[in-house]
Amino acid sequence: MDLKGIFNYIPEITSPEEKKVSFKVKLKWTIIILASFFVLANTPLYGITANSLEQFKYLAIILGTDFGSIISLGIGPIVMASIILQLLTGAGIVNIDTTTLEGKKFFQGVQKLLVFFFIIFEACVYVFMNGLQAAPGYAWIVIFQLIIGGLAIFYMDELSTKWGFGSGVSLFIAAGVSWRLFTSAFQFIDQQGANCLVDFAGTPCSGKVLVLIQSIITKDSITLLSALAAIIVTALIFLAVVWVQSLKVEIPLSYGKIRGYGVKWPLSFFYANVIPVILAAALIANMQLFGGILENWLGYPTFLGEFVNGQAVSGLSFWLGSTNLLDLAIRGGILPTYILQGIIHIIAFVILCTVFSIFWVKSSAMDAKSQAKKIASSGLQVAGFRQDIRVLESILDRYVMPLTVMGGIAIGFLASFTDLFGAIVSGTAILLVIMIMFQFYQNIAQQHMTDMNPALRKFMGGGQ
Repeated sequence: MDLKGIFNYIPEITSPEEKKVSFKVKLKWTIIILASFFVLANTPLYGITANSLEQFKYLAIILGTDFGSIISLGIGPIVMASIILQLLTGAGIVNIDTTTLEGKKFFQGVQKLLVFFFIIFEACVYVFMNGLQAAPGYAWIVIFQLIIGGLAIFYMDELSTKWGFGSGVSLFIAAGVSWRLFTSAFQFIDQQGANCLVDFAGTPCSGKVLVLIQSIITKDSITLLSALAAIIVTALIFLAVVWVQSLKVEIPLSYGKIRGYGVKWPLSFFYANVIPVILAAALIANMQLFGGILENWLGYPTFLGEFVNGQAVSGLSFWLGSTNLLDLAIRGGILPTYILQGIIHIIAFVILCTVFSIFWVKSSAMDAKSQAKKIASSGLQVAGFRQDIRVLESILDRYVMPLTVMGGIAIGFLASFTDLFGAIVSGTAILLVIMIMFQFYQNIAQQHMTDMNPALRKFMGGGQ
């Protein structure tokens, strides 16, 4: 039996029969998926012992999960499958023509098989290498729960893509980061369960807003500056990303069937959107995670790094990681080693984001040729030029790849730079949630607009 035969046995979410799903239907399914995500995130794994989960903190933010819950794998298997398949197709090892319908189906089928493989593989690695320590005799029970949680995330992602407001992967990251952003700002219960609101002057708070108020009362200037810096950096990142997100190139198009009717086809500066950052951050975070698990399993550090309390202190994981340089400067603990680490972190992120931007555009039908076909199928043409798909492609070629590369470099620099200046949560996480929420806002606004205007709905439906 060949691969295409195997694909027929893989369960999948049925696509909607109509071309454009209504706003109410998308909203209903998005709410159901979000509610299910938070329920699963708060469902603890049965049969695990007390685990040192601090090493999973950064990875949990990037992978949209809560370690120790049934969905501890998060979007990890989906991301890893996407990375591997993009690298194989980008290097020419696997030749799949994603410009055809058959090629897209084959690509998606292979990706599903890889996701299932990584769900099983990562579940076994987490348990057998003591990342998530199972109680004696419960190893396979914990693995089974992780596999069920991984499959739930995978099909919730597919359900969101077909029936909701876009990618479930992005939705889970946005939900997880938003929750952590709120708790990091206003958390009043520490890890020992002490409530700082009961004894505000004596019990240290963990939420940055409460820490700021507390440090003013106790006249702790260093803590005050540290908390204030985190809040200001978070606000500046928000404003900067919103501004950069608004940058775009607009190509004037005319609708051949309606004389005098024109539209502008927008090409965002971050052309590949948030996907390159998700892939780059997840790759580095996974490497740090497996470095820590490998050290626990072997009993000694490897080239991936040495870890103390879940934090890399040497090796590849340390040099590709990041440290809050602003907080160190405020507290007087900055060293040349951390500055060098910051430079390497920026370079690595810029390179990875650029590479993933190019691979993603080529493998997801966002290249100039695919966009030209989409525009032509809508009956549109470039204003002042004849209706020829080759003309469209040549004009789009001037913008698509430059925007892909420049956008990849810019988003990689912005993400890594914000990591080094310590926002309330990870700078990369804040960058992701802002861009994802902006994307969801655009999808919701466009959906609402097409539902309200029948003529526009007909036009948008014809462009699918």
